[in-house]
Amino acid sequence: MRTFFRYLSGNGQLTGGLIIIGVMVLLWIIGYVLVDTSHASPLSASPDQPPSREFLLGTDSSGREILPAMIKGAPMTLEIGLIAGAVGLLVGTILGFSAGYFGGWVDAVIRTAADVALTVPALAVLVVIASVITQLLSPTIMAFIIASLAWMWPTRTIRSQVLTMRERAYVEVARLSGLNDFEIIFKELVPNLLPYLAASFVGAVAAAVLAAIGLEALGLGPQSEPTLGMTIYWARYYAALPRGMWWWWGPPVVIIILMFIGLFMVAGGLDQLANPRSRRAT
Repeated sequence: MRTFFRYLSGNGQLTGGLIIIGVMVLLWIIGYVLVDTSHASPLSASPDQPPSREFLLGTDSSGREILPAMIKGAPMTLEIGLIAGAVGLLVGTILGFSAGYFGGWVDAVIRTAADVALTVPALAVLVVIASVITQLLSPTIMAFIIASLAWMWPTRTIRSQVLTMRERAYVEVARLSGLNDFEIIFKELVPNLLPYLAASFVGAVAAAVLAAIGLEALGLGPQSEPTLGMTIYWARYYAALPRGMWWWWGPPVVIIILMFIGLFMVAGGLDQLANPRSRRAT
C-alpha cells in the first residue's frame, strides 16, 4: 500500500483521474441519500421549469426533475460501461492468451475470427440489434449488446503481448521447472500483464460508455431510464436547445465530459505503469 501511494504521488495523471472519478462517485452517493430519486420519473413535477429553489436543476417537458435524473442516470451509464468493458475484456483476454500462448490452429482460428469481426461496422450492427429489441432494452441488456462487439481489439492486443512473452527466459525456466501450460499462464504471464490489463479495462469502459451514449442519443436505449444518453435524446426530441432549456441538456453533457476526462486520465496513468518507455518519457 505504501508503494502504491508513493507511485500515485509521482503519477499526476493517474492521481487526477482517480480524484475526478472518486469525487463523482461520492457526489452520486450523497445525492442518493439527500435527493428523492423517485422524482426522476415523468410527471413528478411541473414541466419546463427553470432551475429554482424547488427544482435545483429544473424540469424537462415531461415533468421529470433533472437533478434526480442525473443522480439516478449517471451511475446507470457508468454501469453499462463497466459491464460491457469487463465482459469484452474477459472474453478478449481468454481468447488472446489462448491464441498467443498455444499458437497453431488455435491461433489461426481465433486470429481469423477477430480479424473478420473487426471488418464488420460495429456501430451499424449495434444500431440494428438495439432497434430490433428496443422494447426489451435495459441498462444490463444494452451492456451485453455492446460487449458482444467489444472483444476483438483486446483479443488482438493481448495476443501480441503474449506472443512476445512466451519465449522469454522466465517462461522457459518455469517450463523446465515442471509447470504445465495453465500454471505458466496464471503464475507467470498474467501477473506481468496486470497493469496492461488494468489500462485496457479502463479504456474498454470508456469505449463502452461512448457506444452506449451514441446509441441512446439516437433513441435506441432503455426508454424508461434517465441515462445520460437518453436524457440527451429527449432533450433533442423536445427541441430543448432552440427553446433555451440549457438546464436539460447541459448537466448530462458536463457529466459526460468529466467522466471521460477522469477515465482517460486513469487509463493514461495505468499505461505509464504498464509501459516502461512511457515512464522514462515522463
